[in-house]
Amino acid sequence: MHGAQPVKGRKNIEGEGVKEGPEDRRIICIGNRFVESDAVGPRVYDCLARRGMPKAVSLIDGGLMGLDLLRCVDGARRVVFVDALTGFAPPGQPVVLDCSTALEERPAEYGHGGGLEYLLRALPALCESMLPEIVLVGAEPPAAPDVVEQLADMALSIATGEAWTQFGN
Repeated sequence: MHGAQPVKGRKNIEGEGVKEGPEDRRIICIGNRFVESDAVGPRVYDCLARRGMPKAVSLIDGGLMGLDLLRCVDGARRVVFVDALTGFAPPGQPVVLDCSTALEERPAEYGHGGGLEYLLRALPALCESMLPEIVLVGAEPPAAPDVVEQLADMALSIATGEAWTQFGN
């Protein structure tokens, strides 16, 4: 990485720190790249990092950051989380969910295994600024390389606002 960057894993097309502010849109890819059943987010991150990002979009390798991701969400206008999403579609099929739909479908789980659902439930209480629009993009593993590319395209289109209506909102 080049230059001082405020959050681990952020990249934009120039490789420098990313502008913070109400216009900011973020793609946060989460998961464990060393566990195939949890590697969807990191694989999409790698795909997008190779492409480079538009200035208005921050790409964040959220890995296993858990509640530390709060600082990545705070101050954003739109956040697209990319993760392994189980139980929403057959394995390998891309899924796009708005935050409320994702939370309606999952019971509250707290503690170490709570993952993304716990973070999403905690955001209203812990976010210092206005909550951003939150969208989840993912697939139930295994995700073939063409599915990873499709998820990357979807995440970027939603982050920039080009295709969110196309995917159901």
